[in-house]
Amino acid sequence: MNESTEMLQKFENRIQPQQMIEQLQGKNLQLKQAVSCFKKRCTFASWVLENINKKECCFFEKGVRADVCKCGYSKTDHVDEAIKPEDFTGESWDRHRHIREVPTDAFGDISFGGLGQKTGQYARVSTDTSPEILYQLLTDQWKLSPPNLLISVTGGAKNFYLKARLKTVFHRGLIKVAQTTGAWIITGGTQTGVMKHVGRAVRDYALSSSTQGQIVAIGVATWGVIHNRDALVQPEGCFPAHYVMDIEGQGRLSCLDNNHTHFLLVDDGTQGQYGVEIELRSRLEKCIAGKRLGNKESGVTIPVVCVVLDGGPGTLNTIYNAMLNSTPCVILEGSGRIADVIAQVAGLPPGRITIALIHQLMKKFFGKEYERFPDLRIIEWTKKIQDIIRMSQLLTVFTISDDEQGDVDVAILQALLKASRTSESLGMDCWKRQLELAIAWNRVDIAETEIFTEESHWKSSDLHWAMFSALVGNKPQFVRLLLENGVNLRDFLQDEETLCELYKQMPGCFFLGKLAKRVQNSSHFRRRVIGIRSRNHSDQSITMTHVSGEVRHLLGSFTQPLYPPSTTINQFNMSMEDSSSSSKSQAGSQAALREIIVEAPRDPGRDLFLWAIVQNNKDLAEIAWEQCRDCMSAALAASKILRKLAGEGSDADEAEEMKELANHYEKHAIGVFSQCHNSDEDRARKLLVHASPYWGRTTCLRLALEADDKSFVAQSGVQALLTQIWCGELSVDNPVWRVMVCMVFFPLIYTRFLVYRRDEVIQRETAKNEEIKTVEKVTGSTMRTNSRSLDLASLRRLKPLRSWSKLVSLYSSPQVKFYWNIVSYFAFLFLFAVVLMIDFQDLPSPWELLLYIWLLSLVCEEVRQLFHDPDGFGFRKKSKMYINDLWNILDVLSIILFIIGFAFRLTTVLFYAGKVLLCIDFVVFCLRLMAIFTISKTLGPKIIIVKRMMMDMFFFMFLLSIWVVAYGVAKQGILIHNDNRLDWILRGAVYEPYLIIFGDFPQNIEYSGFDLNSCSMNGTDPLKPKCPVLNESQTPAFPEWLTIIMLCVYLLFANILLLNLLIAIFNFTFQEVQDNTDRIWKFQRYELIKEYHSRPAAPPPFIILSHLYIFIRNVVLCRPPVVCKEFKNELLESEEEELLSWEALMKDRYLQSTQQEQSQSMERRILDTAQKVTTIGDRLEREEEKSSDAMLKRLARLEEQVGQSARALQWIMDSLKSQGFAANEPQSLNESPDTYVGTSEKEDGFHVNARQFHYPGSKVTRFPVPDEKVPWEVGFSSYMPIYFASEDSEDHVDGSELAALDNYRNPQGRTGIRGRGTLSRLGPNLHVDLVLTRWRDSERSVLEYLAVLGETQGLLALPAGPVQTTDVLPVTLKRTMGKTLYEKLNEKVSDGIKVFEGYVDDCRNTDNAWVETTVLNIHLDRTSPLMVDISNMAVSAYGSLLWQEVSGRARLSSSQRESLRQVAELHNRKF
Repeated sequence: MNESTEMLQKFENRIQPQQMIEQLQGKNLQLKQAVSCFKKRCTFASWVLENINKKECCFFEKGVRADVCKCGYSKTDHVDEAIKPEDFTGESWDRHRHIREVPTDAFGDISFGGLGQKTGQYARVSTDTSPEILYQLLTDQWKLSPPNLLISVTGGAKNFYLKARLKTVFHRGLIKVAQTTGAWIITGGTQTGVMKHVGRAVRDYALSSSTQGQIVAIGVATWGVIHNRDALVQPEGCFPAHYVMDIEGQGRLSCLDNNHTHFLLVDDGTQGQYGVEIELRSRLEKCIAGKRLGNKESGVTIPVVCVVLDGGPGTLNTIYNAMLNSTPCVILEGSGRIADVIAQVAGLPPGRITIALIHQLMKKFFGKEYERFPDLRIIEWTKKIQDIIRMSQLLTVFTISDDEQGDVDVAILQALLKASRTSESLGMDCWKRQLELAIAWNRVDIAETEIFTEESHWKSSDLHWAMFSALVGNKPQFVRLLLENGVNLRDFLQDEETLCELYKQMPGCFFLGKLAKRVQNSSHFRRRVIGIRSRNHSDQSITMTHVSGEVRHLLGSFTQPLYPPSTTINQFNMSMEDSSSSSKSQAGSQAALREIIVEAPRDPGRDLFLWAIVQNNKDLAEIAWEQCRDCMSAALAASKILRKLAGEGSDADEAEEMKELANHYEKHAIGVFSQCHNSDEDRARKLLVHASPYWGRTTCLRLALEADDKSFVAQSGVQALLTQIWCGELSVDNPVWRVMVCMVFFPLIYTRFLVYRRDEVIQRETAKNEEIKTVEKVTGSTMRTNSRSLDLASLRRLKPLRSWSKLVSLYSSPQVKFYWNIVSYFAFLFLFAVVLMIDFQDLPSPWELLLYIWLLSLVCEEVRQLFHDPDGFGFRKKSKMYINDLWNILDVLSIILFIIGFAFRLTTVLFYAGKVLLCIDFVVFCLRLMAIFTISKTLGPKIIIVKRMMMDMFFFMFLLSIWVVAYGVAKQGILIHNDNRLDWILRGAVYEPYLIIFGDFPQNIEYSGFDLNSCSMNGTDPLKPKCPVLNESQTPAFPEWLTIIMLCVYLLFANILLLNLLIAIFNFTFQEVQDNTDRIWKFQRYELIKEYHSRPAAPPPFIILSHLYIFIRNVVLCRPPVVCKEFKNELLESEEEELLSWEALMKDRYLQSTQQEQSQSMERRILDTAQKVTTIGDRLEREEEKSSDAMLKRLARLEEQVGQSARALQWIMDSLKSQGFAANEPQSLNESPDTYVGTSEKEDGFHVNARQFHYPGSKVTRFPVPDEKVPWEVGFSSYMPIYFASEDSEDHVDGSELAALDNYRNPQGRTGIRGRGTLSRLGPNLHVDLVLTRWRDSERSVLEYLAVLGETQGLLALPAGPVQTTDVLPVTLKRTMGKTLYEKLNEKVSDGIKVFEGYVDDCRNTDNAWVETTVLNIHLDRTSPLMVDISNMAVSAYGSLLWQEVSGRARLSSSQRESLRQVAELHNRKF
């Protein structure tokens, strides 16, 4: 059996070569993919080995253990050359000398296994690796998109407890900010402490998110502390490396966190030492922070924020260094240890943050760990915490119990915006930078609350760049926010280049591909016509002419171009659209189009809406639609464009989305028109047929028909317009029988038997005026006099129809034309039937000739319908529309059959065949009679159901034929033996079984009904069937039981099963179509009304006279066609403006009602209720936490009161001791008695810059001096500052400086360093800031100062320098201003005003040397010769000397800005 199965499989393979080819092609594709992947990996590996190194020990020296080197690695981990090195004989191990760089041996993909099979990418890198190389690795090799934000999460490296609510808020907020802004998260990468919490947040997002976006979590860890790192080592790279997480067996090492996506494993050549990665991580973060946001050439750099949870002293150093680098930090209160210490003092002034307070907080939050902290470290941490609190613009404390603060993501983004509002970036540039960040993050909530406030004043032009960025970046919420805050679309899109640039930067979509193809074809066409042969590709860029041509293709050739075309491109577009139309009509229509297009108004809302629609962007399109001028036409045009794109596209999912969006805008059009119709029916009808100037001079009705918007056309308002057109000048209220009576007895129209529409209008206006007169008489008011006079004037212009006009209006009404054509058609059929049955002679009789003339008129009418094109569709589309109509197909078929029958009838041989064809043609003409029912509201929808049922019947007949043929052939084979007559074979096998279904049972299938005389024995009689097989007794030999059973089974399936199935199918079709038939009928009704509206008044055969008149008028005399205003009405500009303004008002009402319906919907109520329940739950949790916090605060307050009592008792004891009542007791080692003296009063006098930890221009670190220890009067027994004196200074004190130190002491207190530092001398170092001012004009409106371009990019400086005495200017100014100008200014020193003179808080100050500055203001007259010299010097200095306005936005350092402020006060100027 197995062998046969295998043989069968081989046989199947042999007979199915196509399947084999497909399998081979699939294997080929897999092979190509594998080869491509292998090439990529090889390229990546070669790049890594070339650019990234690791570190290894090259000298083995025994450490604590004999088999372990001092680098921490065992002897077996060293290379052979390191065991007995010849180069380092006799040396002791040194990390700087005996650790070398070699190409890395650990990189590739990492797989963690377990649930989910998480994978990532990793690389082992040296501590000396350039951060630029690492950034290239992340972006170019690992294909990460550059971040819009860098979140550096730091804190406790050991596992710590987070409250459940805080953990939830942190996880949700961190992932939300990373997801919405496209941020990178950088952590330590191991599965401990804060890194573990970040990893779990990423894991929770991956489990709950349905999107494909990945959160980038980069772990920067130390290679030497990674557990199971040997699995990652592979010199050629691992793809992937299977990493096993062994938490229990890791010991002092750490496992990598499996929820991070990328790992940088930093190697310094040692093992077991933590913190190796800190320096490289800091450099990498600084490198990323220097990159431009979004890879732009200009703009802001990538922002960096530091998020802190828990943490120890190392975390405090990280926070301090980050804030010194202007990196904002977000502290999570409640996370523990140093984070809580900073959070507790964040609201205090630095002077109140004392050493004792830090001792208390450290003891509270660190517990037993506090006992290991030395007093000197506490002093250092106190100073750092004070400095951190001073930089309040960079510090944000997130408190979970604060209702106003929101989630962590809001706190992070608010911290970044707060940091950007520094004193150096005031004015609009600051707001612009913040807005650019918010747009890059796509956080409209932050922009709304933090940027668009009362403090910021935006102009429309200031926001154009933001609008463009939001549109290109597909950020609809920002687009709406910008429109609400002052962006004017007309100003934004005033320049066509802006709109063209939007199309160029459109995301990839089907329309963009079509547009690119059009541009390419247009370029080839232009080169062929003009003869361009250059290689310049500038002519292949997208222009609005190309866009206009493509949009016109989507809307239809009956529309005019939306944008003015150029000559050559327009010729190409015209040739593409209607290649089949004549050149004369093209040229004429093109010239007419160009004349109108020049004056066509532009609608920026339309332009933006069209740009959003063609890329199938629903959100942007919705916002733009609200700004459209002609909103109903815009919605219908969008429906048409989207349906056209969906039909041409190949992507089924995208096509379905386009169809859904098309239906959405059809609903919008329906909603707006319903509002319009409910408000004013006349205006609504005018709105349907007015030629929209913004959408190619077409109408709403035409767009709805072209877009196949059946629901829109089926509205009562649209149908009322069609009914009005159908009735013509007759009133729609006239009964049909009255119209028919007047058709025959037309004099009745003068007896008011028939009502005309104009009479109704006059009667209605007269009744309204009479009512107004009555009201005026009763009330005596004349308020309506003016309006009544206007109505009377219009009423006088609207006169009743004259007698001839009434007669013409009656017979030119489409309704009357239709009735006459029905009568004519019945007469035609009657004449046709008479000719066929009574008067069909060899020679045509007069009645038959009349029939032929009648048919000729019908043929002429069909030709007229084919070529009648008032909408400008073109012959190609018009012919398609003609053929797609079923009734036109019947017309053509009937005419063709008639012509063939007529041709046969004229010959003697085919005379009878011709009559047969004409009889069949009569049937077709009778079927055409059903078209008259399409106008009927009752029968019209039923015809649509009949059409659908005919399709069902076709498929049913195919199923029925199977049973008919099966039974018929079996029956014929059993009964009849070898009958060779084809007609009787078909009769027995097909015709008789078919008749059985309707009850005509055969008599020859049973013995009792058999009659030998009714059949022919040998089948020789052509009029009788052949007899069945007989036996010897001349009775049938067939088995009677079998034929009866077969008949019963056949009747069971055919009569009962299949016929009932057909009934069920019809019933299903009826139920399915019934709801839509009315809508479809109303949609198709338009074509019938338009056909009879354009049809000549005379019925066939008299219509041939009208055809002759039309031919002479249009073809012979070449007169223009009569313009019809019923379907397309050109309005005056003022009337158009008034109508569109009213439509805009109705649109606003519709949108308002839609919003109300949405807010009151059940789904919305459920969402609101769920949100309220969640809010209440959060509040209850918060209240519970607050109650526990309140208890803790009460205990803390009690503890403080106890401390105050203890201090009071201590004071009493000290007083008693001073009076000799007790022996002196030793003071606390930690603090002097004046520790508790309040220093807040002196806070303003403390220098801050002079106590910075890092002394500028050196590697010296100051001794920490907290605020309370600054004054010399306060005891500070542990104060041990380092001595530093720079050797670069030219001047210094003679003799030993150390001996002279006690003679000079900083008047403002301690600084943490002794000696003169980088200053030139001990004691005061004099410095002069020269402020040269002038008035900009004679009116003294603006005060200006002379600034020098500083070394720092973007910053200015005042002319300044050190001096020996303040009576002369600094000598260093000679180099800046020149010797001549310097000497002239030196002479003016005595005339200057000393605005300030005294001590300056300079970062170079020490305990024994400090800077004293004199701010000297010299005000110059604009007409003085000195001003001429300064102006010449400014020109020759190539921009290094600048006159700037004195204002608070001056780009100066903080100290010099303060000097400038004092000068402004001197001159009574607002700063």
